[in-house]
Amino acid sequence: MKLKLLALLLMINTVAMAQEEKLPYYEILEPAENYTAGSVAARMIDGLGFRYYWATEGLKAEDLEQKASDSGRTSGETVDHILGLSYFILNAISEEENKKANGTLSFEEQRKQTLLNFKKASDILLNTEDLSKMGASRTPFWNIINGPIADAIWHSGQVAMLRRASGNPFNSKVNLFSGKVKK
Repeated sequence: MKLKLLALLLMINTVAMAQEEKLPYYEILEPAENYTAGSVAARMIDGLGFRYYWATEGLKAEDLEQKASDSGRTSGETVDHILGLSYFILNAISEEENKKANGTLSFEEQRKQTLLNFKKASDILLNTEDLSKMGASRTPFWNIINGPIADAIWHSGQVAMLRRASGNPFNSKVNLFSGKVKK
C-alpha cells in the first residue's frame, strides 16, 4: 500500500512540475503598442520562436532521423544547428559573456534552450531604442537579420517539412498568421 501511495505521489509531482514549466512561444504574445526598430526586430524573433516551437513540438526519435537526401542534414542535426544560431543571435545583441551550445544536450534540452534563447533575444530587442548599437563591435545588426535570424526561420521550415515527410505533420490548429492556436 505504501509503495502504491509513493508511486501516486511521484506521478502527481511529475505532472505538476511539467505543468509549471511552460516553454515560450506556444502562442505569440500581444504585440508592442508602438512600432520601433526594437519592437519590430523583437516581433521577428517572436515569429521565429512560434514557428520553431510548433515545428519541433511532438517530434519523435524517427522524426529526428528524417532527412531529404543522403547529403542533407537530419531534422535532429538541423535542430542542433538552430540552437547554435539562437546562441549566435543572443551573443550578438547581449552584453553578457558569449555562450555556446553544449553538444551533449538531449533533443528536449536543445529545444528548451533554443526557445529560451529566442525569448531572451526578443526581450532584449523589445527594450532597445537604437539597433545600430547592437553588436556594433562584432557584427552589424543588419547582418544578424539577413544571417542567423533568416537562417533560423529557413531551417525551422525545413524541420516542419521533414516532420511531414516522416508522417508527423505539426498541429493543424496552429495559425502561423495570427501566432495563435485555435481552440
